[in-house]
Amino acid sequence: MFTQQDRNQFDKRGISEAEVLRQLHFFETGFPALNLDRPATVGDGIAVLSDGEISALEAAYDRTSAEKKIVKFVPASGAATRMFKDMFAFLNTSEYSKAVSDLCARRRDLPFYDLLAPYADGREETGGDRAFIAAMLGTPGLDYGALPKALVHFHRYEDGVRTSLEEHLVEGAMYACSAGRKVYLHFTVSPQHLEGFRRRVAETAGKYGQRFGVTYDISYSVQSPATDTIAVNPDNTPFRMQDGSILFRPGGHGALLTNLDAIDADLVFIKNIDNVVPDRSKPDTVRYKKALAALLFDVQRRIFAYEDQLQQPASGALLDEVSRFFAEKLFMAMPAGFDSLPDAQRQAFLLRLLHRPVRVCGMVKNEGEPGGGPFWVRQPDGTCSLQIAESSQIDMQNPAQAAIARSATHFNPVDLVCGVRDFRGRKFDLMAFRDENTGFISHKSKDGRDLKAQELPGLWNGAMADWNTLFVEVPVATFNPVKTVNDLLRPQHQ
Repeated sequence: MFTQQDRNQFDKRGISEAEVLRQLHFFETGFPALNLDRPATVGDGIAVLSDGEISALEAAYDRTSAEKKIVKFVPASGAATRMFKDMFAFLNTSEYSKAVSDLCARRRDLPFYDLLAPYADGREETGGDRAFIAAMLGTPGLDYGALPKALVHFHRYEDGVRTSLEEHLVEGAMYACSAGRKVYLHFTVSPQHLEGFRRRVAETAGKYGQRFGVTYDISYSVQSPATDTIAVNPDNTPFRMQDGSILFRPGGHGALLTNLDAIDADLVFIKNIDNVVPDRSKPDTVRYKKALAALLFDVQRRIFAYEDQLQQPASGALLDEVSRFFAEKLFMAMPAGFDSLPDAQRQAFLLRLLHRPVRVCGMVKNEGEPGGGPFWVRQPDGTCSLQIAESSQIDMQNPAQAAIARSATHFNPVDLVCGVRDFRGRKFDLMAFRDENTGFISHKSKDGRDLKAQELPGLWNGAMADWNTLFVEVPVATFNPVKTVNDLLRPQHQ
């Protein structure tokens, strides 16, 4: 199937022929659907914190965080093109959609309206709607159509406007300080945007560092070519370009597991680039971020203590205690027949469960927003584990599975706190805890030709399938993504 030229192409990318063959296999067979047992709900997989508990956890976090290295990990490699999809369509057709009409009518409410002043045709006094949108998206103008979301201005303040990147700098100072008031932030970026990130940080980090009394340590990474996936024709044969080379495409956000795995930290916050709010609305975000992190430290302490104890032959009483910990704290029931196993087998099973990365995930009540949801998923070893499942992972043709999916009460806002060290302080190899049999296949086109593409296990889905997981309800006020430019007109972004 493959020529020496193909193999040279694989080597250059850092991808093995065996991995390419594995991807081709999934095009033929599809990915196996998850076996949903039930939705995770409040009291059955999702914890709810009282005001008193949150306050106590905040205080505990403030005491503990100064001794830790904390990193805020922000996936930010996406371009803003989809954010302006309706606006690009208007420039091509001159046809008004509701989104275009609303934006033009309220252009003065956009945070970047005053930035259009040097481009006179972009102001409503001197130019029409077409000129305004052209100045917003292109050059001469703000050139937002060519920028990543991180460099689009999201919020207006008395002293100027902030990009979403800057809002993450501010957030980092509020809840992600490590020892010595140092704030570590890591952005995943596209290579063509890296210089823009660096330039914006150089222009603004000093100001925010002085304001909040912190020092920033900001790093970047790009998606590795080794995480790209092969594209195929509709008949599942490799999609070849005119020069005979095989087309590879980015493997989705699951490819960022490699980037996350390279982070050296005691705790990692994960939050998407577009989910930020103005300063007046940040207190809820900061409060819950600290609470989730303190909860992780607490669970981690228990796990570390039990794993240390189980390095020696354990009594049946201790094994029962560890089993209750999983049931009561992590909502995980042992498989049928577990209690009747010999103690040595029970101990080995519990050690495997203890020796895993930990994540605490905020979950928001489902109010119709798109996104994956929290479910109990039946595993091959007989356990039910908490997983974040996307609709593409669920067999919606199966009435029972579809009914479970529709009964979900919460969804995933990508609000994660991750513990990536083991009880001896060594960093886990995160690649060892993913489910390689998850992913999804989509239909795309290239140069007018149809193709099928494949995405790797999602970063917070299959890539974290074998982590110890705790879901906590967080207020919807902490979830304010900007998916389209019109979202900036919502009250929470004004």
